[in-house]
Amino acid sequence: MSLINERQDFSTIADLFLLHGSMQSPAFLDGRLCAGLAMHDLTAEIWLEEVCLALGVEQPRDESSAERFLGWRRQALDALSGSELGFEPLLPDDLFSLTERAQGLREWTLGFLEVVRDAGDAPREAWSPALREALDDLEGVAAMEVELEESAENEGDLFALAEHVRMAAMLLYTEQHPGRPQVEDVGNDTRH
Repeated sequence: MSLINERQDFSTIADLFLLHGSMQSPAFLDGRLCAGLAMHDLTAEIWLEEVCLALGVEQPRDESSAERFLGWRRQALDALSGSELGFEPLLPDDLFSLTERAQGLREWTLGFLEVVRDAGDAPREAWSPALREALDDLEGVAAMEVELEESAENEGDLFALAEHVRMAAMLLYTEQHPGRPQVEDVGNDTRH
């Protein structure tokens, strides 16, 4: 089986970054990836270039690394465009501390907003008020305090913020790609 179709998670991509000599979190780059897919239909070639630039390398160290980076892109695109609405930002999971997860969410949001801002004001004028409001709310997530005490309340708040970020990303994608994903029942195919 090709690595390009293998499920990528935060730890897998972080380990891949380490193999390339980078200690940075993949969350920021995943935010850029998701916004790039929504705003510009980010191609595989351009994505590989962006990853290599972020990691400070000329190219992935080997074919399997390149396949994993491309699999990361494919996974995000499939999730954003899928009718299941199963998109999830690439963020640290429950094995990480609440502070590390909050830091990951903030970094993801900063990367996402960077691409959205770079697109300028022209696309924004065509967006729904709900999308503009959701993106404005992301500014608060990008500025949030990340030193969180471990508590059920903080855990719940962080989950709610992550869900808001997830929905904003899907809303941006669907508004930039009308009809994709197709989530409404457009016909009655019931057969008797």
